[in-house]
Amino acid sequence: MTGKWIAGLALIAALAIPALTWAHEGHSEKVMGTVSAVQDNHVMVKTTAGKTVTVMLDAKTKITRGKTALKAADVKVGDRVVVEGPLEKDMLMAASVQLGVAPPTGAAAVKPEATHSH
Repeated sequence: MTGKWIAGLALIAALAIPALTWAHEGHSEKVMGTVSAVQDNHVMVKTTAGKTVTVMLDAKTKITRGKTALKAADVKVGDRVVVEGPLEKDMLMAASVQLGVAPPTGAAAVKPEATHSH
């Protein structure tokens, strides 16, 4: 009985070690912040911690705002973003980019009431 437990633990350890090594190399990172620059195939994101991160975009990058699918051209300076993807050479290779909900515009926007002095 003890031999089966030892064999089982050895098997679990043998399977876990490569999985841990694989998860560490190129594992998914998450960056939250504001887009500070947009250029061709990448954007610069200023994180909530104040660090600037280069985020690479490609044809596989899934860009959304809520449930709406968008294109790379829809990403604008000032957009709040959450980006996920593997970190490579100080650049995040974006698998997904979630844009924050756009503020209300036009008549739906909340406007301060004017004060009148008589």
